[in-house]
Amino acid sequence: MMTLYGLGPTRSLRALWALQELDAEFEFVPVNILAGETRHPDFLRLNPAGKLPVLVDGDFVLTESAAIVMYLAEKYGAKGLMPTDLKERAQAYRWSLFAVTELEQPLWRIAKHTFLYPEDKRLPEDIALAREEFLAMAAVLEQHMDERGFIVGDNLTIADCVTAYVLDWGNENGLIADFPNLKAYLERMYARPKAPQRIAEAMASLQN
Repeated sequence: MMTLYGLGPTRSLRALWALQELDAEFEFVPVNILAGETRHPDFLRLNPAGKLPVLVDGDFVLTESAAIVMYLAEKYGAKGLMPTDLKERAQAYRWSLFAVTELEQPLWRIAKHTFLYPEDKRLPEDIALAREEFLAMAAVLEQHMDERGFIVGDNLTIADCVTAYVLDWGNENGLIADFPNLKAYLERMYARPKAPQRIAEAMASLQN
């Protein structure tokens, strides 16, 4: 059985989404970031970067949420998360990478300069620039999603598992209000029976 080390509203939700859509057998092990558990020597042996999520499949250890989603899609190839057509598969890779580079990085910068960095290192002007960058790239995806149900093809793929989480993160920052295609897509994705919690729900569950 596989083990997923993760925590609530983090990018662990991506890996959790793929595992649930694939009906995979797994154990979820919560790792408390605030308590410093990601800096514990035992955890650092799994991921020297000290970040979540981490997937352990037998003696195989994999980090980076998008890579985990891709690995799971390949492992359970018959379930359809990874397109079999080469060109569709390339598009799934393309949009997954677009999500983690063009959309996620600005959001990560906003988080760092809003509450993660010590106050003396926070740069309000960097928040403004990151917002602009996110909005510009969200407009690209908004156009792509015109009259589309999924990011690639006619079924859920790795691109959706990777991207829906980022859009929910953008939504939490109030950044997709002017993108009707993205808002509708986000609602459809999280209405799926095997979708994970949304970020706000996961955050609230940590505080209970």
